[in-house]
Amino acid sequence: MPSPFPGMDPYLEGYLWPDVHHRLATQISDQLTPRLRPKYVARIEIQVVTDESPEGEVGIMYPDVEIVRTSTPPVQSGSHAGTALLELTPATASVPLLEFEVRVATVEIRDAAQNQLVTSIEILSPVNKREPGLSKYVEKRRRLRAAHVHLIEIDLLRRGQRVAIHPRLSSSLYRVSLIRAGASHADIWALGLQDALPAIPVPLRPPDDDILLNLEEAFSAIYDRAAYDLSIEYAAEPPPPALSQADSVWMAQRLSEFYE
Repeated sequence: MPSPFPGMDPYLEGYLWPDVHHRLATQISDQLTPRLRPKYVARIEIQVVTDESPEGEVGIMYPDVEIVRTSTPPVQSGSHAGTALLELTPATASVPLLEFEVRVATVEIRDAAQNQLVTSIEILSPVNKREPGLSKYVEKRRRLRAAHVHLIEIDLLRRGQRVAIHPRLSSSLYRVSLIRAGASHADIWALGLQDALPAIPVPLRPPDDDILLNLEEAFSAIYDRAAYDLSIEYAAEPPPPALSQADSVWMAQRLSEFYE
């Protein structure tokens, strides 16, 4: 069954996102491989990172964390002769220390003969879009550019901070970016709820021509194969942040027409 949305489905930005991320990376690799042969290959690189500030994701992508209220009576400490007992004040709650491991999948296009990285396709996760993960990811971008690697960024999450902010860029819910090796500019596809995901060029090494990555085709394939429609309650609100009034009205109309 297809998604009711023409492009990114905002309901997939919650607890389903890790599954979406990995399936999309695999589908992109599968789509590109026949177009890359025989000079290039597409490989999936998995990086395990620790989410050091996950509080904002609890209840969205991570499970709710229980806070245990304590009711322990005051405890008397030991004392020396002639010294009054000291009552210790009990804690008011026991709160677990939050730390989650996140597996981030990247599609790497490599030279088949020498295994050298040519193009990196990054699918951003929430950990990439807030500190301290944001600074770490920005540093990774610098390393890729210094190594003359083409970079494609796919940002299908409304929450978090954009990696690149420019006054000439229009505000958008989603964004796909292409930075060619050695270029002084980035090509940007700014997307809203009503926009289909774009078909974009994937640069290789000269004199080889770009190949095409059809993101809408890839997204539609994983939505259907994963049966996401069976896990989503479209009558509820999508994961935060809240949509604008105009987007909410459009979404309600879209869902009504799709399921009538």
